[in-house]
Amino acid sequence: MKAWLILADGTVFEGVSIGSTGRTIGEGVFTTGMTGYIETLTDPSYFGQIVTQTFPLIGNYGIEKEDFESKKSWVRGYIVRELCEKPSNFRSEGDLETFLKEQNIVGIARIDTRALTKKLRDVGVMNGMILSGEELCHGDEKCKVTDEILEEICLYKIENAVKSVQSKMGDFKGVSIASPLGEGVATNEVGVQGKTFPSLKTVVLWDFGAKKNIQRELEKRGCTVEVVPYNTTAEEIIALNPDGIMLSNGPSDPAENVGVIKEIKKLCEYKKIPIFGICLGHQMLALARGASTSKLKYGHRGGNHPCKDLETGRVYITSQNHGYAVESETLPSFARLSFVNANDGTCEGVTYTDIPAFSVQFHPEACGGPHDTNFLFDKFLKIMENHHATK
Repeated sequence: MKAWLILADGTVFEGVSIGSTGRTIGEGVFTTGMTGYIETLTDPSYFGQIVTQTFPLIGNYGIEKEDFESKKSWVRGYIVRELCEKPSNFRSEGDLETFLKEQNIVGIARIDTRALTKKLRDVGVMNGMILSGEELCHGDEKCKVTDEILEEICLYKIENAVKSVQSKMGDFKGVSIASPLGEGVATNEVGVQGKTFPSLKTVVLWDFGAKKNIQRELEKRGCTVEVVPYNTTAEEIIALNPDGIMLSNGPSDPAENVGVIKEIKKLCEYKKIPIFGICLGHQMLALARGASTSKLKYGHRGGNHPCKDLETGRVYITSQNHGYAVESETLPSFARLSFVNANDGTCEGVTYTDIPAFSVQFHPEACGGPHDTNFLFDKFLKIMENHHATK
């Protein structure tokens, strides 16, 4: 069955339909990950977006529910060069085509994803529409792009993103692959096997669209994780008496979350609880401290982004998914730039000198990889322990 991708500038790509049939409009982005398509499809940070996979073959290892980052998919549409129809993987519970249909995701395959990616790199993030099914174009050989269609595409805007992806408190309870034993000895398959942590910690995970693996990484280290929704107040979090607060990832423009930023500012003024921010959490923490954010031309998405640690000079390969960045030059005097993107020099991390808080733009909980910066969770535990010792 035919399908068409129509971009806001009138460019049309013709391909074949995958997933559900119909029409969908979203913000067109691309991700460079060679693996991790399951995590991409279930990451709430992709809310409202039509995602292009730059790697040519997608679906070859099937669908594994254990790898989901949330309960469902949040993408508005999906674009691949070639969809693998018969996955080969002993863990596979189904194929990608079936998953897309079950999730009601309209997709398109067999288009020139290289040409599409080059356009998005040159022009920037662009809205688009996927039309799937002959009946939507009246059986014509070529899709007719009308002024009405282009206007509809251009008017699309992602709104109320954090509220829209909100999970219920406790959604991920019981999914941890490891349990704390004894005095904080975490036994797990990867990452921290054999490490002993000083004591068990309670961490509030403030959910703005949290990936499941953030909670998993904390639980691997013996932490008890309490998930709270985006509209929780600072007073409610303080009342839980946590050892630390994790500001999660999430979708869209950080500056639109005025209420959340106000509550984060209160926590910073409280100064008594260590804070670790990831992605959207990193951006909103910076906004709460007086810095500014801005939209990137085409964003950073994929598992191969190099980031430099300014303290050691070491470069790490990171997983990223964001369209906005903190403007380094707007950071206040009590904020120290800690990581920068080695490709474009944008802010990738901040350490605050007046409060026990730090944040990163990339994803140290990355799954399926890379795991270069997984040590930042250990750093968070150390900060919590040191802060507890000084009370």
